Amino acid sequence: MTVRNWLCFVILPALAPAQPLSSLVDEALHNNREILTAQKKYEAARQRPAQASSLPSPTVSLGYTSNGGPYPGAGLGRDVTSNAGVMLRQEMPFPGKQRLRGEVAARQADAEFQEYLAVRLSVVSRLKQAYYELHHAVEGIATTQRYQELLQGMLRVSEARYASGRAAQQDVFKAQTQFSIFQAQLLRYRQEARSKQIEIAALLNRPLNREIEAPTEMELGEVPSDLPKLLAQARSAAPLLAREQKNVESSELAANLARKESYPDYALSGGYFNQGGMLPMWQFRLDVKLPPRSRTAAVSEQEFAAAQARHQYESTGVEIEARIREDYSVAETAHNLAELYQTSVLPEARLALESSLASYQAGSLDFLSVFTNLMTIADTEFMYHDEVMQCHMALARLEEMTGGEVRQ
Repeated sequence: MTVRNWLCFVILPALAPAQPLSSLVDEALHNNREILTAQKKYEAARQRPAQASSLPSPTVSLGYTSNGGPYPGAGLGRDVTSNAGVMLRQEMPFPGKQRLRGEVAARQADAEFQEYLAVRLSVVSRLKQAYYELHHAVEGIATTQRYQELLQGMLRVSEARYASGRAAQQDVFKAQTQFSIFQAQLLRYRQEARSKQIEIAALLNRPLNREIEAPTEMELGEVPSDLPKLLAQARSAAPLLAREQKNVESSELAANLARKESYPDYALSGGYFNQGGMLPMWQFRLDVKLPPRSRTAAVSEQEFAAAQARHQYESTGVEIEARIREDYSVAETAHNLAELYQTSVLPEARLALESSLASYQAGSLDFLSVFTNLMTIADTEFMYHDEVMQCHMALARLEEMTGGEVRQ
């Protein structure tokens, strides 16, 4: 077996295909515990409007009145105050109160639904950001190892030159020092990769020791060019803003309900009483529950709560707009920088390094010039991968804030 075939045999089985991000998102939407918790909370809230708008349970009373003894039936049929009967009582709130209670509960359920949507977007955004950070760490590991290998080649040449008296000892020390720096950087990237593996597994509700295969390549993509459109999309579709709008509506309805509490509730009751051999007796009654003397404090409380909800809605809108503008700026700048590195800086730096390496091996160029070119392209490539990550992460945050896809 040739060396090349041996390398393929060793390396290829270890390279598992990367799981697409879309399938990870679907898995998170089905298995993430935060999402399931928010879903059940919303489903519980959906049951409240029907309860709040229902009449209180009626009351059934059974009893007897006796004369001549405490036992049932004593005096029945011979004394007009002796009887056995049943009464039914139904409390009735003032017209409009039950409807308002149901509407308040319905708006609260709508707010819980928007909170559920917001949790979904938050989990997906965090999953995508962790995925991009994992990709960045994997790219960092591969890039660092690649430049370590290149630096080792330079180190071998430097050691050979130093042994023959054609290079300074500081060239060897400089290469060895940079190799150790690359090794420290490699350890940091590996730690970051492990951390992101754990974070992704937790978001997917997988065992924390299962690894996620990250892609070795990732397209830069495009940044949406219409910021006003993103802001309009957020105003119409962002669950965080819709949740606050539902809270405003709920608070205003609660204030109306507090005003109606000054109107009296009442109860209707009726009963049938058997008097033995005498004619049966019937009873009907209307009870009116007088409201408290003053409802001003309760009404004021709800009005202040409604005002607070409106201010919270405006505050959330301002915060969302600020975050969208900030993340849009980050995505746009990172995209432009990554394109600049990819199309201009990196190709030029590669040509400079290739030329200097050839000259260095031929003995016509000093070590410092080659080392400088090597570090220039290494630093540029690290910055390129960092800008790609920053662009994708900013786009993921924009999707969370706007409530939908923003990628072109």
